[in-house]
Amino acid sequence: MGYNKIFLYYFSGTGNSRAAANWFQEVASERQIPCKLIQLYRDKVDELPDQNIENQLIGFFFPTHGFNAAPAMLSFIWKFPQIKNTSVFIVNTRAGMKISKLFLPGLSGLAQILPAILLKFKGFRVVGMQPLDLPSNWISLHPGIKETVVQSMFEHYKVILKSFASRILEGKTKYKALISLPIDLFVVPISFGYYFFGRFFLAKMFISTSSCDACGICENQCPVGAIKMKSDRPFWKYTCESCMKCMNNCPKKAIQTAHLYSFIWWILLWILLPTMGIWIAFENELFHLINNDFLTENILTIALFTISLPIIALAYRFLHFATQWKWMDVLNKYTSLTSFKFWRRYSFGLKRFRKVNHH
Repeated sequence: MGYNKIFLYYFSGTGNSRAAANWFQEVASERQIPCKLIQLYRDKVDELPDQNIENQLIGFFFPTHGFNAAPAMLSFIWKFPQIKNTSVFIVNTRAGMKISKLFLPGLSGLAQILPAILLKFKGFRVVGMQPLDLPSNWISLHPGIKETVVQSMFEHYKVILKSFASRILEGKTKYKALISLPIDLFVVPISFGYYFFGRFFLAKMFISTSSCDACGICENQCPVGAIKMKSDRPFWKYTCESCMKCMNNCPKKAIQTAHLYSFIWWILLWILLPTMGIWIAFENELFHLINNDFLTENILTIALFTISLPIIALAYRFLHFATQWKWMDVLNKYTSLTSFKFWRRYSFGLKRFRKVNHH
């Protein structure tokens, strides 16, 4: 099958997914196939495929967030128009690592499965499912990977992506993502936990220190528009996807992760409150009243989720307000691991991203 036109949609925070889409575009250009690279930015795109063009190919490139597709891309796919006789493929970048000469894969969870189901439901032919283990950029959890290691990982996975692109453009299929399906299914509960709760908690882990000069770069460049300036400091809304662009791109390195503050609230919400809830349930014979231990435990879990988000929102508002106090700024500095010099940022993907946009 020869494709007449290709549309590549990508969502990217630090440049990994953008790099993968660019590699696919290079292969298409070598074959002289018209190929458009389109960024998903704040739930908007510049162009959608033409309903009247036959043999179109559409690709979706996005990072894996919490063993799931980035919510912004998932929402985009959900709203994507139905187009007859059109093939699609999916590429998810996920947290890869490298030890010595060994390249370690990440996990996809629902990142491939759910988009594929949605696209199939819309009537598309899913011809490719390719995970790509580009360097982990989640520096809230670990320091940024050394640039020399990142460079070698990019070179390694560029070959893999281009091989995938060649196969797809030859009219063949490739479902590499299905190889890890048993393991991916195992982490599905975490995928759901992230989508319905975890991402909202993570959105409230970011703070800015007194180094912030209110330049507004983070607000202007946030791909989902989740940052607003309040009292000359960035404030993260629940729509934050923890894509790490703001933290990695801040010229003053003023954006940090409130590790201690977040840890305290994590203990409170997921250890102390559940323990108290179970104790109250037993004291009031709630388990016996409902006569179903499993049902009672699920009621307690739903109740916990219901009260947790408002509590987190209030706690974060206090933290944002308190950052103006000098003692709180000092406390954040020494209890946020991201503030230490050895905690590297992830800059390689961003440098590539800027270079491509500049040209």
